[in-house]
Amino acid sequence: MTSRRCLLALGAALTLSIGLAQTLPAQTTPKTPPTPQPIIPPEPAATVTATRLEPVALEFTPDKLSRLKVPAGFQLKVMATGLGNARSLLVMPDGGIYLSRMKQGDVWYLKDVNGDGQIENVERKRVAQNMSSAHGMSVRGGKLYVAAEKTIWVMDMAKDGSLSVPRVFADGFPDAGQHGARGMHWGPDGYLYAAFGSTNNDSRTPNPEEATMLRISPDGKSREIYSSGLRHTIGFGWHPVTGVLYGFDQGSDWHGDNIPPEEMNVIERGKNYGWPFCYGDKNPDPYVNLSSMPGKVTKAEYCAQTQGSLLNYTAHAAAIDAAFYTGNQFPADYKNSMFVAYRGSWNRSEPSGYQIAHVTFSNNQPTTITPFISGFVYQEGDTWKQFGRVAGVAQYTDGSLLFTDDQSGVLYRVLYTGGQK
Repeated sequence: MTSRRCLLALGAALTLSIGLAQTLPAQTTPKTPPTPQPIIPPEPAATVTATRLEPVALEFTPDKLSRLKVPAGFQLKVMATGLGNARSLLVMPDGGIYLSRMKQGDVWYLKDVNGDGQIENVERKRVAQNMSSAHGMSVRGGKLYVAAEKTIWVMDMAKDGSLSVPRVFADGFPDAGQHGARGMHWGPDGYLYAAFGSTNNDSRTPNPEEATMLRISPDGKSREIYSSGLRHTIGFGWHPVTGVLYGFDQGSDWHGDNIPPEEMNVIERGKNYGWPFCYGDKNPDPYVNLSSMPGKVTKAEYCAQTQGSLLNYTAHAAAIDAAFYTGNQFPADYKNSMFVAYRGSWNRSEPSGYQIAHVTFSNNQPTTITPFISGFVYQEGDTWKQFGRVAGVAQYTDGSLLFTDDQSGVLYRVLYTGGQK
């Protein structure tokens, strides 16, 4: 009896085992565990020698004009003084000039009504205000657009230069941080391009719109990151013949006298220009920490995937605006070339910038960057001094060149008077 019960129990167990085997999924061969990403190899120690040198700031006085150097055949004149923190310029076809003042957060309208080459107090008026860090300006469809810290404003324009009350065109842009000046232009494709700098010196930040060029829809309701890795590209523009977009980027501070250089880049959609890890022609910056590197790659590997610069200029010169020359007042060699305002360094043992530079083009391709108007900074004994921080640059209606000094509030005008062109 006992053995019969044992046989029955064994049979029931076998039946249950077979049933379970039929209902359970078939076992699979275990997958190979993923290979962990390697830790970034350490970089060798890098020691930097940096200098904070701010030349003694002096007010502009007419006698200082003799210190300024201009190319042979050119003449430099003062068109207006007492303009405050004069930054960007926008010249209208009738000779009216819109001027933004970043520190005052306003826009002025200037016009040489009597044609004497001077803009007196009665020929200037404030036309907009209460726009924090007002800087870049552009016109489209009878409206003036102004890029401020976190907002792009739009205003209707009247024939006398007056503006309507500012309205919000687009909003919610990154904080100003260290770089609150915004460059902005309507592009040939009908979209608005605006550059928003980094909030710090040499570290990535969570906001993806920082250190970028943005492309904004004509109604202001949508935008895309057109290009990235641009620390502070305020001055930019499209070549009048080729349509190529060029921009001038400011390199990081506190990395020594000579790196990173100031860059002239071809700005292309979807490209990363390397900041803060790379400079110039995809060179890894030895002074930037690896802690914020995107992905487990070396700095050299990261930089190899970025876009290198086209031309370089003296480190820390601080390009702040740029404009193509399309006029006929200057000699023919200047046609379709570019002028750049380098505001000037504050952390280099010998100051750089404090000048208007000229970008030479050959066969519609940029070849060199050389000083055009210089002499604002000079050395007396062991002391460096300066009497001008150049800022905005624009072509005037007669083909002369205008530029501003945002320290003393001066508007300068450059004319060619050398005869044969």
